[in-house]
Amino acid sequence: MDANIKRYGLYLIRWQLSTPILAGVLYLLAGLGALTATIIANLIGGLIFFWVDRFIFTSQQDTGCMDHSTIAEDCDRADGPERPGTKPEEIRRRGVRH
Repeated sequence: MDANIKRYGLYLIRWQLSTPILAGVLYLLAGLGALTATIIANLIGGLIFFWVDRFIFTSQQDTGCMDHSTIAEDCDRADGPERPGTKPEEIRRRGVRH
């Protein structure tokens, strides 16, 4: 739970930082028209912040393996709090594929 709060905090900081960056892009592209500038700014924001969000939500935290996009044999959360259904063999038994 603590790792999720940290991730949420990082995400909120990222969200706040995106506002002035995209406002600057809109300011620079204002001559293209509001709609065109907005579309381009959103595309630029997606290109930048996709990677930042990916880092936030797939990086490992203090509580063990947090990247559940793949199933790793050594990610049994032995060093973190025990949660039912999170060990690789239990995940495979439930039929989850990676």
